[in-house]
Amino acid sequence: MKKSIYLIGALLFSGVLFAQKGRPDNWYLLDPNEDKVYGAGIEQAYKTLGDRKGEKVIVAVIDSGVEVDHEDLKDVIWVNEDEVPNNGKDDDNNGYVDDVHGWSFLGGPEEDINYEALELARIYQDLKPKYSKLQEFEVPADKKDEYKYWLQIQVEYEEEMASNMQQYQVMELLIGYIDRVEEQTGQSFSKQSNKAYDPGDNEMDGRLQKRMKLILMAADPGSLREELEHGAEAYGGMVKYSMLDADSLRRAVVGDNPDDITEKFYGCNRYEGPDAMHGSHVSGIIAANRENDLGIIGEANNVEIMVLRAVPNGDERDKDVANAIYYAVDNGAKVINMSFGKYYSPNKAAVDAAVKYAQEHDVLLVHAAGNDSKNKDVEDSYPMRYLDDGTEVNNWIEVGASAYKKGKKIIASFSNYGKTKVDFFAPGVDIYSTVPDQKYEDASGTSMACPSVAGVAAIIRSYFPDLTAAEVRDVLMETVVPYKKKVLLPGGIVKETKKGPKRKKKKVKMEELCITGGFVNCNNAVVHLLEKEK
Repeated sequence: MKKSIYLIGALLFSGVLFAQKGRPDNWYLLDPNEDKVYGAGIEQAYKTLGDRKGEKVIVAVIDSGVEVDHEDLKDVIWVNEDEVPNNGKDDDNNGYVDDVHGWSFLGGPEEDINYEALELARIYQDLKPKYSKLQEFEVPADKKDEYKYWLQIQVEYEEEMASNMQQYQVMELLIGYIDRVEEQTGQSFSKQSNKAYDPGDNEMDGRLQKRMKLILMAADPGSLREELEHGAEAYGGMVKYSMLDADSLRRAVVGDNPDDITEKFYGCNRYEGPDAMHGSHVSGIIAANRENDLGIIGEANNVEIMVLRAVPNGDERDKDVANAIYYAVDNGAKVINMSFGKYYSPNKAAVDAAVKYAQEHDVLLVHAAGNDSKNKDVEDSYPMRYLDDGTEVNNWIEVGASAYKKGKKIIASFSNYGKTKVDFFAPGVDIYSTVPDQKYEDASGTSMACPSVAGVAAIIRSYFPDLTAAEVRDVLMETVVPYKKKVLLPGGIVKETKKGPKRKKKKVKMEELCITGGFVNCNNAVVHLLEKEK
């Protein structure tokens, strides 16, 4: 689920908003040794590489869609040379008609899926007709385990729906508050107009005024309303579509059978879809044109972005994820960026098979750890590198998010972590990149840290093409920048007090948050590999 661009919703309740003052827009490209900034060491890596020539590398972005004609992306979008554009034929016989830049598994002949139900809701809808009217003593013996699972799903579904509704309602409250501030003060919403606003006897507005003061320490007042409206639309959509018959909507729009995991050839070639913000932002981090003097510069200079639309607002389907991986592998991708995830995977075996297929074909998978301040050692999320047969693939990198700030706040407060499940951290807070309508914006999330690593991996695969996917992972693991200071544990810890449970801050060593205890660094990897060549 694409939570990263709606992080403001989580931050409204957590009180952990912070501003990264003095942050350059390209901070994620900088180097801790040369620039004293804990970026990914991209610019320094190019200096180290000198005149060395790289090979073209295809990076598949499995996401919400990409604005393929964006001024900073149009020249780095993958082109399927074996396909004649818009002739209505499958020229390359790969099963997909007119797949010039990739494919969308979320569209049909005329429409596109924007919102999907949460996976939790789909499971709930599947089990409800079977068990909602039964008492435990009425359940057949061979269905007892599934019935217990239904009871668990029922509780979790109701909690999730309540949480999403709360997020939606708070955002709507804040939008209304902004309207009242602007109406009373006659000014655009800002720190000054928020301070000047007189809530009078309106106790709720008094509380919102204080909350807004905190929010404005980090948020851009000029884009705050738009962000809140986008978030309200997303959370409201998740509530709405999680209460509808998810499979019927899917069949009506896409035309496939959602229950047929073996089905591959469905979808359309509308790569952008109705909401390409997330995928466009991710793509810009990896490969925004470095030579056109426009907008920003991405990380990798020899990359083509293959667009694979499989991630809606809501939860992606296992079937679509698996098929997107197969498509990427079969059409030449060497790195796959996966800035998405969920906590339920009813068809995990199908995704496992695709992940294993990628490993067998030497394709590196880079995955975002997630934005819920959770310990992945304790709670699994999907997809994952651990297969149901007990094996672990070696072509997988799991990435947490770091911030521009040094010191104890260098780990993003929202980032998931895991001493044995997350490999390392990478820049993921206030990352400036491409968004639809030829624009550029900041966004935060492990969804941004993931392409930061995918870009690094693409550089390594370009300039050191003899390395396998597993070897690239090993090199990046071996060359992290270690961080010796203690950092704040994302989410803190919950302690019992006389007034009830209270969340408190806790400092931990980096080794408690990830396998390597450090941050990805492209220059370190390049230096290491050049030394090995001597």
